Amino acid sequence: MTLDSLRNAIDAIDDQMLTLLNDRMELVRHVGELKRSTNAVIYRPEREKQIIDRLEQQNKGLMTRAAIEAIFLEIFAVSRNLELPEHVAFLGPDGSFTHQAAESRFGAMSAYMALPTIRSVFESVETGRARFGVVPIENNQEGVVFETIDLLNEKDLTIAAEAEIPVHFTFATQAENLADITHIYSKDIAFRQCSKFLNDSFEGLKAELVPVESTSKAAKLAAQQPNAAAICSTIAAKLFGVPVLFDNIEDSDLNRTRFLILAKDFKNQPSGQDKTTLIARLPNTESPGVLAEFLQEFNARRINLTKIESRPMRGGASFVYWFLLECEGHADEPRLQEILNHHAADVKWVGSYVRVS
Repeated sequence: MTLDSLRNAIDAIDDQMLTLLNDRMELVRHVGELKRSTNAVIYRPEREKQIIDRLEQQNKGLMTRAAIEAIFLEIFAVSRNLELPEHVAFLGPDGSFTHQAAESRFGAMSAYMALPTIRSVFESVETGRARFGVVPIENNQEGVVFETIDLLNEKDLTIAAEAEIPVHFTFATQAENLADITHIYSKDIAFRQCSKFLNDSFEGLKAELVPVESTSKAAKLAAQQPNAAAICSTIAAKLFGVPVLFDNIEDSDLNRTRFLILAKDFKNQPSGQDKTTLIARLPNTESPGVLAEFLQEFNARRINLTKIESRPMRGGASFVYWFLLECEGHADEPRLQEILNHHAADVKWVGSYVRVS
């Protein structure tokens, strides 16, 4: 076959794909009308996962699961916006890793709001200015984000889903030689996660490390100063037009950050691969055995606890703590229902959602 004949064959398949996508969107439009008439929820992460799982199982071609997921998550996002346009708040600024996580779940067509603090994201969802909010909860190299955990306790919002993305840093600069660089901008956490690159590349050089509030701000400053550089995301470097000198400069290629997608009055249906988040404010935690007895209830029902974090109960004189717990399973399952019913006064359900790993 010639190159032209191959291109013609690809064009013919693209034409078929466009027709099929329009057919799909017409069905989606009818689904949206039915959902609006019954006030049903538009965003269904468990349904999206079922579709991707089914497609992966029947896949006999070159497409990987990651490729299938990337394409169909964008199709789902376009479909949801056809049913009902979504406003999504995220911890900004534009070009942040949280922005990247938001787009990985809601696609390029949603209306995004970059907000300055995690609290402002919570409040935008709480007041209805945004339908969903995206905030970081933990990095596998640096640990948990305590502000997010504290606000899950303080606010009455629900976790609709989670997202997990690999964190890759780039070194972006207008300078042609490393020796010409006088300032390197980034967040403290990014400097720590790229310390090996910095030590190896700038040994004997006099570039000053300047902490700023975001990697996007770092890219913006590097765009304005010819002898400056930024450690930032690829999306931030592109956003501000700073040439990327080095890619993937992080110390660990296993560096990943997990994000929560927040909503108000949101509940997923069980998918069979769920995770549940709870907040426990147990009475008399200063007494011996109270926490151990509570945790034993999970063990007795063979419920796997995947996370437990203690946080101080503010406003008290003594050292009293509340706990955030994550466990496998959905809150509608009988074994978890038993615990929730038994501790109805002490345990707050925060969400049951499809686990990503």
